[in-house]
Amino acid sequence: MSWTRHGPGGEKRGYHHGNLREALLDAALELIAAKGPAGFTIAEAARLAGVSPAAPYRHFRDADALIAEVAVRGFGRFADVLIEAWNDGRPDALRAFEALGRAYLAFARANPAYYAAMFETRIAAEAHPGLQAAGDRAFAVLRDAAERLISGLPRENRPPPLMVALHIWSLSHGIASLFVRGDPARRKLPMPAEDLLEAGVLLYLQSLGLAGGIKSR
Repeated sequence: MSWTRHGPGGEKRGYHHGNLREALLDAALELIAAKGPAGFTIAEAARLAGVSPAAPYRHFRDADALIAEVAVRGFGRFADVLIEAWNDGRPDALRAFEALGRAYLAFARANPAYYAAMFETRIAAEAHPGLQAAGDRAFAVLRDAAERLISGLPRENRPPPLMVALHIWSLSHGIASLFVRGDPARRKLPMPAEDLLEAGVLLYLQSLGLAGGIKSR
């Protein structure tokens, strides 16, 4: 069974029997982009995918399960982007960390629907197999980078890597949410968001005694 139709943006879309799950995930991603992760029903996803209202329940028990799967995929892509940017700390830890920050913002800018599904829902991760693990994999990149960054500090003055990672994540996420999101809620900046993040991270690292560069290990 196959058919074609035009979506909300006029693009030609198609559905082929046996690929219902993918069609629903594509529909959910499109609806999240248009309405936010809490702004649509599973019936709307079915309608956009061109199937009956009952069809999605073969794969997803409700809209939350559908959004959770979108978030899982988003975190997977996010982790891959961060891993590539970090590049195992090459050419040195500081420059690799700066690349990691730029990649964080670039992902949020290029993938607003995925980013919203990942961070702007009230879905309990433990209720959806794979979601917690997917998020942990992405965060692990940031935690490993933080551990590398502080590894040259004297042990008695070295903060916990988890705390450093959480501080940097909060700064990155805050800037992404306030200044990178592609909707009317985005605040205006007199500078690139990447410059703001770089300056904030530099000030933070200076407070840890890491000013003037970080030796790679």
